[in-house]
Amino acid sequence: MRQFSVAAVVNVPRNTNTTDLVLRQANKPSNPALFARLDGEKNWVDIPATEFRDDVGALAKGLMASGIRLGDRVGIMARTRYEWSLVDFAIWFAGAVSVPIYETSSPSQVAWNLGDSGAVAVFAETANHENVVRQAATAEGLTALAHVWQLGAASLQELRTAGQSVSDTELEERRTARGLDDLATIIYTSGTTGRPKGCELTHGNFVELSDNALGVLSDVVPEGAQTIMFLPLAHVFARFISVLAVAAGAKVAHTPDIKHLLSDLQSFQPSFILAVPRVFEKIYNSAALKAESEGKGKIFTKAAEVAIAYSRARQGGSVPVLLKAKHAIFDRLVYGKLRAAMGGQVKHAVSGGGPLGERLGHFFQGIGLQILEGYGLTETTAPVTVNRPAMIRIGTVGAPLPGNAVKIADDGEILAKGVSVMRGYWHRDDLTTDAFADGWLHTGDIGELDAEGFLRITGRKKEIIVTAGGKNVVPALLEDQIRADALISQCVVLGDQRPFISALVTLDEEALPKWAENHGLPAGISLSEAIGQDTIRNAVQKAIDKANASVSAAESIKAFRIVPTDFTEASGHLTPSLKIKRTQVLKDFDDVVGDIYSAKKPADR
Repeated sequence: MRQFSVAAVVNVPRNTNTTDLVLRQANKPSNPALFARLDGEKNWVDIPATEFRDDVGALAKGLMASGIRLGDRVGIMARTRYEWSLVDFAIWFAGAVSVPIYETSSPSQVAWNLGDSGAVAVFAETANHENVVRQAATAEGLTALAHVWQLGAASLQELRTAGQSVSDTELEERRTARGLDDLATIIYTSGTTGRPKGCELTHGNFVELSDNALGVLSDVVPEGAQTIMFLPLAHVFARFISVLAVAAGAKVAHTPDIKHLLSDLQSFQPSFILAVPRVFEKIYNSAALKAESEGKGKIFTKAAEVAIAYSRARQGGSVPVLLKAKHAIFDRLVYGKLRAAMGGQVKHAVSGGGPLGERLGHFFQGIGLQILEGYGLTETTAPVTVNRPAMIRIGTVGAPLPGNAVKIADDGEILAKGVSVMRGYWHRDDLTTDAFADGWLHTGDIGELDAEGFLRITGRKKEIIVTAGGKNVVPALLEDQIRADALISQCVVLGDQRPFISALVTLDEEALPKWAENHGLPAGISLSEAIGQDTIRNAVQKAIDKANASVSAAESIKAFRIVPTDFTEASGHLTPSLKIKRTQVLKDFDDVVGDIYSAKKPADR
């Protein structure tokens, strides 16, 4: 199958914009809560649609009174929190364009986003963030930047007060001045290579994609559903789901500190969540390590096997009676406890940002948490395709959402077209021209379509390794399997123009103490001490051998090195969306790579 398209199920008037989604909910007699905030550290307090609309309007008036004009760009640099969405919609109500900035960005990164977009103002969460912004402005001469507002209560109140001179009529004229074809936001790519590019996403990208997605996901995100947001709102995935929730009348809570996620899940009790695959890997591995430390490792392993078999059987259309019985037993012993740890009410999870893998997909489906894996880019406002409850095939990233189409080029590259696709790169007509061909966006990923339109991702075009012997190797096929091991944090497969395939591996610092204790090593062992232990090396070799079994001998990993530090965003080796910066890894660990290939070529296994 080379091409699959799905017609739109909702036709949106061209004069619509994202602010109309708020009014849609505020005008309902039910007046659904759109957000929830913690009252201190105990109770979640609902924010009804009318309250959100009024506050957004007050802040938008403040922006107008401060000189923000139609189409001006305004930055947002903050952690995931309620005020992020509040000012995002206020910017849209004022007819302006929001520019997200990761709160971990360096002054040079901030300067690029603000300078390239021509931002005239920015919201910074804290005084530290404001200092970073001002350093960037001074260093790069960002003379257009006229305002830096903090997201604290006092600063936002000053903005509301400033807007009291702006009439409701003026606000409505500004709010309605934008339509589907107008620019809503400029989201800069994470930048695994080179300078980040500004993706121009329109109001139509958000509104048409949201309404069409709800046409097939109404069971997942109905009015009254609730989720807790912990992914960065500066990333397109979390940003789109936030807008989708407003379009549905669903409730969003926020937890900026991942350390509080477990307790927040249990107190808020979301009905659906969204996460990247690494989060689901961590949940599984933590549960497995905990069970092992309590002497219940064999029980958990068997429970996992039954969950996966049960899910596979259900997908196949028939579950044997004995398997049903085993599943019921483990539901009481194991699965129910895992669901309770996530709040007890979660029925669905949306996974994006990378491949989840069949094993984890079937495991979570088998324990009663249906993971709907999807696929998309910043350039496609997040999802182009997604599995849905009534149309799911685990191991794929689903079929195109209504209003979208997917095509496989002759070289295997995935092309996309439809309501989700950006209009181009900000001030880079050359890059826009390169990215599109006959209206189709070149994604850079490779994959395949089946006859029913389900898309399977098989790799990243630019990351395909060609060995010295001419063998093409897709590193993700090996890396994803190796990273699934509880002991391992990251894996980077190497071998381009080299005689054989190798890998750099990092250990999971959070999982290491429990793993070490379970395997007869000191619980307080450091990373540098751990990499010299035969027990550790043998465990990593076992994970690599398991991954090697899925590929040919020429594609298998012949040598590896465990490096004494993890690859993180802080170390400069991961993007904020947790993608590996391969070029940076190879540069920083050039001596380790050199050591691998200076040794005698390993024999084929």
